[in-house]
Amino acid sequence: MLFPTIDFALFFLVVFLGHWLLNHDRRAWFAFMIGASYVFYAWANWRYVFLLAGVTAISQVAARAVAKREDPRGRARAVALGVAATIAPLLYFKYYGFFAVNLTNIASSLGSRWSMPLIEAVLPIGISFYTFMAISYVVDVHRRRFAPTTWADVFLYLSFFPHLVAGPIVRPDELIPQFDEPRDPRRIDVAGALWLIMGGLFKKVVIANYLATAICDPVFGDPGRRSAVDAIVGLFAYAVQIYCDFAGYTDIAIGIAKLLGFEFPQNFDRPYTARSIQEFWRRWHMTLSRWLRDYLYIPLGGSRRGERRTYVNLMITMLLGGLWHGAAWRFVIWGGLHGCYLAVGRWKRGRREAGILAEPPEGPGARWAQRGCTFGLVCIGWAFFRADSVEVALQLLGRTVTGWTTPTELVTPAVLIAIAIGLGAQYAPAGTGRKLRAALGRLHPVPLGIIGALVLFAITTLGPRGVAPFIYFQF
Repeated sequence: MLFPTIDFALFFLVVFLGHWLLNHDRRAWFAFMIGASYVFYAWANWRYVFLLAGVTAISQVAARAVAKREDPRGRARAVALGVAATIAPLLYFKYYGFFAVNLTNIASSLGSRWSMPLIEAVLPIGISFYTFMAISYVVDVHRRRFAPTTWADVFLYLSFFPHLVAGPIVRPDELIPQFDEPRDPRRIDVAGALWLIMGGLFKKVVIANYLATAICDPVFGDPGRRSAVDAIVGLFAYAVQIYCDFAGYTDIAIGIAKLLGFEFPQNFDRPYTARSIQEFWRRWHMTLSRWLRDYLYIPLGGSRRGERRTYVNLMITMLLGGLWHGAAWRFVIWGGLHGCYLAVGRWKRGRREAGILAEPPEGPGARWAQRGCTFGLVCIGWAFFRADSVEVALQLLGRTVTGWTTPTELVTPAVLIAIAIGLGAQYAPAGTGRKLRAALGRLHPVPLGIIGALVLFAITTLGPRGVAPFIYFQF
């Protein structure tokens, strides 16, 4: 069930009314919200609900088993078994085919006829997101940062429909305590929620969908016939498309949660204003970045075991982060590129701290050059992320060098305006959005509703007919 559809609007109307009508009856409220969330998930395929319930049950049993162990070795074994059991469905559905094909190819290249049986399994929507949240729950119980909670809490934590299929990745201590807090409909930030929802719809329906059909799909679909200008602008357009698509989704998710009285963590913070790759990852998909940091990079040793081990840990983290996005070599390369970027950045910082390298120059020109270089490196990575194969990505990057004699066909004023809006909005003064939200918050509900209706009408008018699935639904 996609957010920008009539189906979801009707679903949310029922959920919104039921949520607030049952707000003071804890047992009925939990039953209604869990049931509604499972209906939302079953909309795509009813069989998925059994997998979601299974992962939830595994994580709850594992967390309670971990909590009962007092000796360190027993807790370590329990958490290892718990995490392995929790992640097993994800490994099967998402990675079995990838490893089966590659191991069979390796055996064939060595002259062996051995092969792994190939099983075609449809990837359940959102499994990567709720699996990571389930692992957070088990590991946080192990670290004594969160105590095992009730079955109802865990079932709603993992299935809560605003974040279920594409995040943000919410940790247990960020959401579960909110289930027990009193929710007062008079204190809901309606203006802030509408601001997020309308902004997210504009990003997705108007900017992302338009760029996808106007330039991104044609450029990545047949890069060999594209000019250098088409290829370069197409890369820039995809950078804007994926930002508007994913940030638009999470804006809507956070806004919907606000209307129900819940707060989700921020997931994007103007990522294309970053002056380094490290800063980019502090601004892009922030809930995944901190998950990889806290549950993978730091347990591997982080930067505590020497310079070389730090580089290895960075590379392992980003390679696995790439694989999390998809079981294909193009995602491995994308993650490896960012691992190299981060390792080089850390090496340069170390040399500057040692006085071996000079500090980078300051000033507007230097800052814009750093932003331009960072954006260019990110776009090179996006080529592998978006392309259907490594070969297509290399062909597209090659066209940026060799395609200067080919006529430009896809770059139009509308495309350039859409890219400019997607990038330029990130450079707006930080207080602009807050001032506009505050002004909306002072309005009477009637004019606020009229403004919302007019904005929604403009979005549906400007956007292409139909709504494409969100990019991160496939992860």
